[in-house]
Amino acid sequence: MPSFDIQSKTDLAEVDNAVQGVAREMGTRFDFKGSKCTIERKEAEITINADDALKLKQVQELLRGYFVRRKLDPLCLDWKDEEKATGNSVRQKIIVKQGIDKDVAKTIVKSLKDSKMKVQASIQGDELRVTGKKRDDLQEAIAFVKTLKIELPLQYTNFRD
Repeated sequence: MPSFDIQSKTDLAEVDNAVQGVAREMGTRFDFKGSKCTIERKEAEITINADDALKLKQVQELLRGYFVRRKLDPLCLDWKDEEKATGNSVRQKIIVKQGIDKDVAKTIVKSLKDSKMKVQASIQGDELRVTGKKRDDLQEAIAFVKTLKIELPLQYTNFRD
């Protein structure tokens, strides 16, 4: 029986490259001279420390730009609230999303069932497995899921006949 998997994975090596590119550019740009702005990644969390809110916005834009350059989807970033740090400086944590949340998975499964397509979707951990009798049904299901408004970069892998 043909099947495929829906995943949401982000290459952490590419995330590292993007963060290092932002740090390099912050070191060479004139508007960051003499500032104590830093960006670092630990596990799936990126932390930005900036002197003020304006510099924080600039670093956020740099990070989005470097993500696009490295062919990473900026939708995989979960921007947390800005918080005050020592003095006038600000800090922001950004979580790199890995896997599909249960709520998002349930909405995808529900919308596939409501569409009356001849496919079955099942949640397997942090990914979905979609099975059907025909290859055309699965390709139609992929096109349908792409039209849904989901705030995650999805990959369609492991397509089997």
